[in-house]
Amino acid sequence: MKKTGILNSELSSVIAAVGHTDLIVVCDSGYPIPKGTLRIDLALRRGSPGIVETVAEMARELEVEKITFALESGQHCAGLIREVQALFPGAGHEGIGHDAFKALAARAVAIVRTGECIPYANVILHAGVAF
Repeated sequence: MKKTGILNSELSSVIAAVGHTDLIVVCDSGYPIPKGTLRIDLALRRGSPGIVETVAEMARELEVEKITFALESGQHCAGLIREVQALFPGAGHEGIGHDAFKALAARAVAIVRTGECIPYANVILHAGVAF
């Protein structure tokens, strides 16, 4: 039995398998996950786990070179986006329109659904290289 780190077997496996430039989406509970995309559902109840809590655990194990978020996030959850960005101080970040966000997210190797219940509380983590 794994003692530390991410205990969810699907999420742990995806993090171990991603390569440079692969995408992982971490989304709120209402995000429309495309059919055929691996869904890792962590939602336990309204608000739990949250986006920041989830990404903070992922940050311990995943090298991220860029974070993408929807421009609309600035109107609904700017503080949350700033908290996520702070978890990856060396990573770049970009805001794009929500439709462009959904189109990019469709290329993700996995989408991690949280219990977050804030509109536009979604981020795309672009895997980096740890060397």
